Amino acid sequence: MFVAVYWWRVAPGKEAQFREAWCRGTRLITKIYGSCGSRLHRDADGRFVGVAEWPDRETWQRAIDQRMVYPDPEARAMFVDAIIETPPNNQAVFTMEVTDDLLTRTCADNTGDVD
Repeated sequence: MFVAVYWWRVAPGKEAQFREAWCRGTRLITKIYGSCGSRLHRDADGRFVGVAEWPDRETWQRAIDQRMVYPDPEARAMFVDAIIETPPNNQAVFTMEVTDDLLTRTCADNTGDVD
């Protein structure tokens, strides 16, 4: 398993728009590029942090090489419109191989629904 971590700072008032666009895009990336999905978090400083899981680095790199284009231009436009800051070149801030995984999915509702 391989993990890539990203972050975005979102314009005030556009949080729901961002989350909807992120969910739509992530579902398509999972379907088209073979990711294992992703989790979106909110840091104490307000940044959104995405933790994307992939079967391996090679699958992730192929998706990166293709710029993870997906057939939902409206979601992409919503995503870009909501963002006011990203890391340089919108690069992953961490890319990591999973060594031990004790994460369980039973202690929280993780439907991916947007409020």
